[in-house]
Amino acid sequence: MSIQMTRIIEKDLSYKIIGLCYKVHKKLGRFAREKQCADYLEEMFKDNSVLYEREYEIKNFQSSSPKGNRLDFFVERKIILDLKVKSFITKEDYLQMQRYLNAANLELGIIVNFRGYRLSYKRVLNSNFSGYSGVNSGN
Repeated sequence: MSIQMTRIIEKDLSYKIIGLCYKVHKKLGRFAREKQCADYLEEMFKDNSVLYEREYEIKNFQSSSPKGNRLDFFVERKIILDLKVKSFITKEDYLQMQRYLNAANLELGIIVNFRGYRLSYKRVLNSNFSGYSGVNSGN
């Protein structure tokens, strides 16, 4: 019987992002608007030397995507971060993240919800990830 180690995708970067989101939630509370959370998280990214692009246009990944679809944050050109301020993360939020991951050919997205008494988040994996993304290579 062999023990198989599970690989956690982007473990360190995910941990850093979620940690900063917890700090945002602690500072602003559960009733802050999404823009307030995003603005403060952006400050936290800058203060912690996290590379990111805010409101990144999906069209940059897939030209057939309708204009106007934007990611809240594209972190380190590896993780899509979607911020929510609602009662709970829905199936539609999950499916939207799947579409984004497929369009970008990225392996991991994180949906973070700031509305709850406690911060909640979901790591979303792309089962169609092909292992190569022109985005990650700097193209």
